[in-house]
Amino acid sequence: MGKTDIIDPDTAWTAFERRDRAFDGLFLTCVLTTGIYCKPSCPARHPKRENVQFFRTTADALAAGFRACLRCKPDELGRDRIAVAQAIGIIELAEDSLALEELASRVGYAPHHFHRLFKRATGVTPAAYARGLRAAAAGNALINGVNITDAIYAVGYSAPSRFYEGAGQRLGMTPTAWRRGGAGVTIRWVLADTSLGQLLIAATDKGLCRVSFDEGEAALRQRFPKAQIIAGGAALAKLAMQVVASVESPQRDHNLPMDVRGTAFQESVWQALRTIPAGETRTYSELAAAAGSPGAVRAAGTACGANQLAIVIPCHRAQRTDGGMGGYAYGLGRKRELRKREGVE
Repeated sequence: MGKTDIIDPDTAWTAFERRDRAFDGLFLTCVLTTGIYCKPSCPARHPKRENVQFFRTTADALAAGFRACLRCKPDELGRDRIAVAQAIGIIELAEDSLALEELASRVGYAPHHFHRLFKRATGVTPAAYARGLRAAAAGNALINGVNITDAIYAVGYSAPSRFYEGAGQRLGMTPTAWRRGGAGVTIRWVLADTSLGQLLIAATDKGLCRVSFDEGEAALRQRFPKAQIIAGGAALAKLAMQVVASVESPQRDHNLPMDVRGTAFQESVWQALRTIPAGETRTYSELAAAAGSPGAVRAAGTACGANQLAIVIPCHRAQRTDGGMGGYAYGLGRKRELRKREGVE
């Protein structure tokens, strides 16, 4: 009957019960008693489980004799997702920054409506998405040894000043420091004993830049070869205690400062991970959808693997779509124990 082959019915029902917007576009909820199909996030009163079927596409639902819900208007969602995908392609190919009005016009939407639509789908505004792409491209160019000024112009900044305005926040350290392996940046570190093993905790003045099991000073110096690496210090003591607490009591959410960087997609996945309540899990499919790219399931798993802040960015709450544990950089035994401490069976 064309039922969804993306997620299983139990997962779909759970998402429907939560009215989870992250699943909008991945499946349709069809109600047998009313003959309508809805988005997972439809605000209408929920029917009984036995009166619900799930279909992958509008065509499947229509073929089964269902009609669109007039309240949540599920048919508009496909058009919205296509427009966001088109806008992302336009942004990625644009040589210069595009005004919101121009971008929205090119995909056939009013500016303010499209601004909300794009942010809901990707987690960031069109302007922030464009800045993220340029900053990531500039960072890669700097790492590869390209002249700083040349790198800035090559990735679409109109002037070096525009790049430096947001570079500290976006890159976590200045462009020169990035290129020189952390030159000019002070990183303090400590090794802390936990019930799950020894933990490396390292931070800049802005926040945590590395939290990992089974690593020490040598690994930190390899990651930031030109940074000033300093052991311990009172400035790190309190933060380290909070990190250790998050290992011992992961059922509590700890809002800790971070200084990490990644691509726009990676950072969207990391943000999605941070929104998962303790004791709950999300599949890589759900994370990809939350990051605005439902089809990028494998990339979502890779983004979890690129996480530099174990526990703090809780990638142990991610799992495969079939319910399997998935990978974990520090061993599945630790992942299983962390989830157990949060109450996840």
